[in-house]
Amino acid sequence: MWKFVLPGLAMIAVTYAFARLSFGLFLPDIAVDLQLSESDSGLIGSLGYVAYSLALLVSSAGIMWFGQRKVNALAGLTAVTGLLGISLAQSAIFLASSVFVAGLGSGLASPALSQIARQMLAKNQLDRGNTWINSGTSFGMIITGPIVLLFTEHWRLSYGLFAIIALAVLVWNLVSIPREENKEEPKDRSINWLSILNQAKGLLLASIIVGISSSIYWTFSRSFLTVEHGVSANESVLFWVMMGIAGILGGVAGGFIQQIGMKWSYRFVLLALLSSIAILLVSSRLTIYLSASLFGSGYIFLTGLFIVWATKLFDKLPALGVSISFLALGIGQSVGSFFAGKTIEWTSYPISFLLFALIGGVGLFITPLKKSIEGQKTAP
Repeated sequence: MWKFVLPGLAMIAVTYAFARLSFGLFLPDIAVDLQLSESDSGLIGSLGYVAYSLALLVSSAGIMWFGQRKVNALAGLTAVTGLLGISLAQSAIFLASSVFVAGLGSGLASPALSQIARQMLAKNQLDRGNTWINSGTSFGMIITGPIVLLFTEHWRLSYGLFAIIALAVLVWNLVSIPREENKEEPKDRSINWLSILNQAKGLLLASIIVGISSSIYWTFSRSFLTVEHGVSANESVLFWVMMGIAGILGGVAGGFIQQIGMKWSYRFVLLALLSSIAILLVSSRLTIYLSASLFGSGYIFLTGLFIVWATKLFDKLPALGVSISFLALGIGQSVGSFFAGKTIEWTSYPISFLLFALIGGVGLFITPLKKSIEGQKTAP
């Protein structure tokens, strides 16, 4: 199992943590060097999320037409190209183009790797394999944190290093995934979207709610700590690293789900995630790092659970289920981030964080489904 899981985990680490999430950590120094305004910085930063969403929209079709191995390789190639472009950027336009290209990889990698896992792993290994691959984001965050602390002013060098690592991961994936085992020639490439959206509505609703509720933490937790709790910039980076370390625990989601079932796994971990948002209001180092641990492990666990859920729903084409679930998650995060900023402006950080934790409570009433969707590729 690990012969395939480890390179897949590394691909998630470079496409998510390096190519998409790290930009915000280096943005203050990038903005100074390239003389970016606040609105320029916000616009460029959002392009990574736009690229992620667009890639999720086309990933399933790409897998059906070209195969998951090629789509996974394309994910690695966009990460290498985008990271190298950021390291060489001399203008806002060049930087924006590079951030967009870098963001494509994360939207392509998850669906492709879920499809590869279905072909390469035994059925009793599938849940564990998928959730360990998904935890790659955490390993990437652990690597980016110290680099930001040590080389924050040398962001070009850091992104050059990220590009070299991404290239090595791309080569590792190419040699680890055999060509013949990745070929799939579906006879019917049409998709009955109405039927799929109707039968997967529980998964989509849960993904959107978790996306909305978690968005305030991803976007504003570090500024909350510095503004409300007086935490230093370096401590806020350690807070980020703590989230990454704890996220590794999310890799055990597959085994946990097999032990206690998907329904209770989902509700128990969602409750832990919402608790992590609420306890950030308490001004103490202990609760702050406890919050980071609960959030990091809870978020990676839940996204891994969504992959398992999608794999069970879309037995023949899990990439499609992962694509629409992560797209719903991304839409929830985009909408949630916008309203989180507005809510903080209108009220305060504590009230806004508490409100978003309560919104996430709606997700506790959703029951995960186990039944596979039949006829998902049938023509309308």
